[in-house]
Amino acid sequence: MSRRRYVARGVPGGYRIRDTKGGRWWGDLYELCPDDLLTELNGAADRARVTALLKRYRALKR
Repeated sequence: MSRRRYVARGVPGGYRIRDTKGGRWWGDLYELCPDDLLTELNGAADRARVTALLKRYRALKR
């Protein structure tokens, strides 16, 4: 099994996605762990699917 590039890390106030290859944070702060977003980023990374998931998680923050 290969090492995952994107992982969720718990930070004060929720979760952030960490890019292990680039060594920096990716995306916004999420209140709930974005499991399906991480699965898509580490898998096929279909641009339309990632965009839809980002919109969904941003809507949950409001």
